[in-house]
Parts: sequence; C-alpha cells; structure tokens
Amino acid sequence: MSTRGVIFLDQWIANNVPGTTNADVISVDELTHKLIADAKAVGIKRAEIDEEVDSLYQTILDAIVHSNPV
Repeated sequence: MSTRGVIFLDQWIANNVPGTTNADVISVDELTHKLIADAKAVGIKRAEIDEEVDSLYQTILDAIVHSNPV
C-alpha cells in the first residue's frame, strides 16, 4: 500500500474538485486525467494511487457528488 498515493489523492481532491464541478462524464474524465498528470509531475506513479481505490473515476465522481449540496 502506498501512503504517499492516498495522501496525494486526498489532497488533490480537496484542492481540485470545486463545489461547482458538474458530475458529468466529461468533467469527471477531465479531472481523472488531470489527477494522473499532476501525480506524474510530482513523481507519484498511477499504481500508487490505483492500489488505494477501486476506481479513480468513481472516487472523483463521489467527491463531486458529496461536495455539492442538494
């Protein structure tokens, strides 16, 4: 398990999933690609994040849904 991967993921979501982001396929896909690129830029391999979650897409979607009050 990669503690570094999960810490990065948590911090990245807190900083990059604004409350106004729509929970649509394109927005979530774009955020997923940005997450992977940002992780790579700081030396974190995707595998370090993937081993912490079942799906990056679903994790980001859940963060959007839970950050937007109904």
